[in-house]
Amino acid sequence: MTAAPEIDDAALVTASLDDPDRFTDVYDRHFPVIHRYVAGRLGAQAAEDVVAETFLAAFRRRATFDPAKGDVRPWLFGIATNLVAQHRRAETRRYRALARLGAEPDAPGHEDRVATAVAAARMRPGLARALAGLSRKERDVVLLVALAELSHQEIAAVLGIPFGTVGSRLNRARRKLRAALAPMQGD
Repeated sequence: MTAAPEIDDAALVTASLDDPDRFTDVYDRHFPVIHRYVAGRLGAQAAEDVVAETFLAAFRRRATFDPAKGDVRPWLFGIATNLVAQHRRAETRRYRALARLGAEPDAPGHEDRVATAVAAARMRPGLARALAGLSRKERDVVLLVALAELSHQEIAAVLGIPFGTVGSRLNRARRKLRAALAPMQGD
């Protein structure tokens, strides 16, 4: 007996127009990676709300999803990144606070420990300070690479910018991060 072939994400989004329960499969497939990305940007507690907002916005906009413009995954990261941008002042304050205070202790639950391990809470204070010093646009690109593990092409789709702009922002951000972290290399 062979298993039924798995339906791709775009087909699930389309199917959810007639059967909204089908969107649950999109949520189940992509929640962990979107949560990890958002938790890395805003912390585990804020991530719960932002990820819920991300999937709610995606559900509400599912009729406008166009597979010709890209896959579901970058579309979801685009929504999440826009919502993170709304929280960017809190994010910058978080990095500045982490730079002053250092790492937070591990959270009790497994999911929280995993999110914390990849989040800014586990970064050295100097790295948190360096990230806080980047512009929002540079920080978005760096963290989409580092936390979401997206390709340049996917990041271009997420942020709605040309492919070359992704590379230039990433290079500029990396130079700034290296310069900010260079004094600590002797530690």
